[in-house]
Amino acid sequence: MVTALAVALSLTGAQAAPYAAMVIDARTGEVLHSRNADTRLHPASLTKMMTLYIAFEAVENGEISLDTMVRISKNAASEPPSKLGLKPGQRIALRYLIRAAAVKSANDAATAIGEAIEGSEAAFARRMNRTAQALGMSRTTFRNANGLTEDGHLSTARDMTTLGRHLFYDYPDYYNLFSRLSTDAGGREVANTNRRLLSAYRGADGIKTGYTRAAGFNLVASAERGGERIIATVFGGRSSATRNAKVAELLDLGFQRAPSRVALRKPERPVYVGGGGGTVEEEKTIRLVRAVETSPRPLMRPVAQPPQELLVAMQDDIRQAVTEANTAPAVTEADTGPAVTASVTPPPRPELPEAEVAKAEIAEAGIAPPPARPAELQLASLSDADTATPQPPELEVVTRMSSSGGRHWGINVGRFTTRHQAERVLLSTALQELGALDSALRKVVQNSRGFEANFVGMTEDQAALACRRLEARGATCSTFGPKS
Repeated sequence: MVTALAVALSLTGAQAAPYAAMVIDARTGEVLHSRNADTRLHPASLTKMMTLYIAFEAVENGEISLDTMVRISKNAASEPPSKLGLKPGQRIALRYLIRAAAVKSANDAATAIGEAIEGSEAAFARRMNRTAQALGMSRTTFRNANGLTEDGHLSTARDMTTLGRHLFYDYPDYYNLFSRLSTDAGGREVANTNRRLLSAYRGADGIKTGYTRAAGFNLVASAERGGERIIATVFGGRSSATRNAKVAELLDLGFQRAPSRVALRKPERPVYVGGGGGTVEEEKTIRLVRAVETSPRPLMRPVAQPPQELLVAMQDDIRQAVTEANTAPAVTEADTGPAVTASVTPPPRPELPEAEVAKAEIAEAGIAPPPARPAELQLASLSDADTATPQPPELEVVTRMSSSGGRHWGINVGRFTTRHQAERVLLSTALQELGALDSALRKVVQNSRGFEANFVGMTEDQAALACRRLEARGATCSTFGPKS
C-alpha cells in the first residue's frame, strides 16, 4: 500500500518549486492524505479565492452591490497578465470583475475588487489577513489581492484547502462561478483557466488554479460523486498537465478513502466584522448603526372629554368647598370644653320632614347654604342604563401607519438565504433613508426562493421616491403595488 501510494503521488522529473498536497472529505473536514501540508509556500492565484470570499461577504452584508460601478485605478490597470485589459478611469460593474477574477484569474480585476471594497490594496490585504485568521488559516499572510509574488505573501496546502471548503459551504449561491468553462466579463467572453480538469474529471466543479515562477503550478480542486465531496490541493506542480494529473490522482484517492455515508458537519462561518471602507463611483458603503441617536417623544394618547354639563356641576361643587373652608371658624378645645365621657341625650326635636331637619341643622351650625344651581342647567333623569356599572371611556389606540388608506405600495430591497440577513438589510436601509422610509413598515416574507426584504405601507409616490434614492446609493430596489 505504501509503495502504491508513493507511485500515485510522485511527480515526474525535478520540481521547479517545493511540492505539497492535501486531500480532505469536504463533508466533515477529515484529512484523507497530506504531504508537506503545513509548509509555507507561494500560493500564486489561489490568493484570489480569499479576494472572492471577501467580495461575496461584502455583497451579502450590504457594503457594496454587484451592480456597483467600480472606477479602475492606474494601479489596477497596470497589473501584469493574466489580466482582463482594464483601462485607468474605466467604470465596470463589480459582478464582471468577480467573474473575471474567478474564471480567467485576472490580476487587474482582483486588484480592482480589493480597492473597491477597502479603498486601497494595502487595506484590503489587511482585511484578507483578518479573515484568514478568523477562518483558522494560521500559517497564511497576504500582501496583495491577486497572488503575484511578493515578500511575505505565503500560505500552505492545508490553509488553502480550508479556504476552498469555506467557499463551498459559506457562499453556495456564488460557487457555480468556479465551474463555468467560460463567462461574460463585461462584453468580453473569457475562458476558465481550470477548464481542462473540469472537462476531463467526472464530478469536478471547481475551484481555482494558480501559477507564478516562484510557486509553480498550484490548484485547489473539488469534485462530487454519489453524495461524496472531495477537495484536493497541490502546490508546486511542474506544469499544468502534470498538476492536473496529480490532482486527479488525489481526488481518486479521496473517493476511495471517504466513507459512503457520513453526517455532514459544515465549517463554522466566521463572524462578520466589515472593513475600513473604500471609494467607488456613487456612495456604496452602508454602515450598520446600532444605537439610535435621537428618540422623538411619543404623543399623548387622546382622552375622551366629559360632557360640558358635568364640567359646570363640578366647578360649582369646587367653589362651594373652597367657600366652606375659608368661612368655617377654627374649632379649639376652648370652644368645645373638656372632653365629656358621659352619654348625653340630646333634647327631642319636633317631628319635621327630613329635608326641613337638614335645613335646621345647617342653620344651627352657622353654615351658609350653597347657591342654587343655574336655571339653565338641565339634568337628565336617571335611567336603568345610568345606574349600571359605569364603563371607562373608549380610548383610541394609536399605532404606526398601516397599509390601509391607499398605502398599498411597497419596495423590495433584496432576497436573502436567512431571515437574519433580510432583517439586517432592512434595518440598515431604514437608517440610511429615514426621510423616505420613516412611515414604512419593515416586513420579511418567506417563499420558496428565500427571504424577501420588503418595506410596505407606502403610497405609490413614496415607493417610487424611496427606490430612486436607494438606487442612487447603488442599492438594489424594486417597487410593487396592490394585486388586481
